[in-house]
Amino acid sequence: MRVNLLKRLVVALALAVPGAAVATVVAAPAAYADGCYTWKRTLSPGSSGDDVRQLQIRVAGWPAYRNIVRIDGKYGPETAAAVRRFQSAYGLRVDGIAGPQTFAKIYALQDNDCTPSHFSYSELDNGCGTGGGWSGGPLSASATRTNALRLMWKLEALRHRLGDKPIHVNSGFRSSACNRKVGGASDSQHLYGTAADLSSASSSLCRIAQEARSHGFSGIFGPGYPDHSTHVHVDSRRENNADKTANTTVWSASRCGI
Repeated sequence: MRVNLLKRLVVALALAVPGAAVATVVAAPAAYADGCYTWKRTLSPGSSGDDVRQLQIRVAGWPAYRNIVRIDGKYGPETAAAVRRFQSAYGLRVDGIAGPQTFAKIYALQDNDCTPSHFSYSELDNGCGTGGGWSGGPLSASATRTNALRLMWKLEALRHRLGDKPIHVNSGFRSSACNRKVGGASDSQHLYGTAADLSSASSSLCRIAQEARSHGFSGIFGPGYPDHSTHVHVDSRRENNADKTANTTVWSASRCGI
């Protein structure tokens, strides 16, 4: 469900008029919050708690080149740097502090189920072409969905960097049965909800792979890697503590200079 008209009007005010945004957010944050999550305070280095964790999920796609944003509920230098990049990308005041304008932009991007505007759970649950729920993998359905949500916010950041043009998810979460059916690796990141295979009508596969390096993806495989001439695989293996793979960064797309 998309955000309602009232929310959009108040978010627009928050983004356009900084002084008015402070009064609006402090006095009545629920006026524009959707069904997902509402921040109750300004967050800055030194802050901690679930509200920081919720912020980290949404800026997970804005780390530096080859870096990630750890979802640990602690507002340290890594989180502040990601917030600054998020602010810069969306034309906000760049100060590394998550306040009214930053939250207003997140609300504008966020749907009531916490997914970013341009991606959905149904889109990521299609490893074999049909959505079959989030069970059947090595993790609980809830844990798999949580991983997929973080992945979607990274995809939203990548989409924005690519000019806000559509990115198509060819394959997302796969159950163990689905993974066997398509011949996936025995410990594929797709099993955990941490991977997606991408293509786009407006961006080359090489452009997708190259830009993905700065949006929190520790696994990238594209043109030049066997069986990846028609899509780019991106994943978050460095953050996956449940798999059998080392928490490291592995990129391979030789035809793209990666």
